[in-house]
Amino acid sequence: MDARTYPTRIKHILTELAHYQPSHGEITPMVAFDDDHGQYLLLHIGWDGVRRVRSLIAHVRFSDDKIWIEHDGTPPPGIAVALVEAGVPKDDIVLAFHHPSVRPLTEFAVA
Repeated sequence: MDARTYPTRIKHILTELAHYQPSHGEITPMVAFDDDHGQYLLLHIGWDGVRRVRSLIAHVRFSDDKIWIEHDGTPPPGIAVALVEAGVPKDDIVLAFHHPSVRPLTEFAVA
């Protein structure tokens, strides 16, 4: 698979996840994409009663022809599985939220 298509795949997955509205509060899912720096975010912004909500749901970055999942707060099965289902090889996905010593124990790339 051509790694140049990875940013498009990341954006598609995060945009699809942004369609899921939280079940409580007046919270808006939002995506923020920075293609120049390879940074892709899914956020929740709004109000839950009197409490302000500003939550990072997912942070994915594209660097050195690999997809680095920095944070994945999405429901299971998660972003890595969605990327694999979209055709991205597991060797091109790094679960960056795991310590480097733990990554070899996963079925995904170490770095």
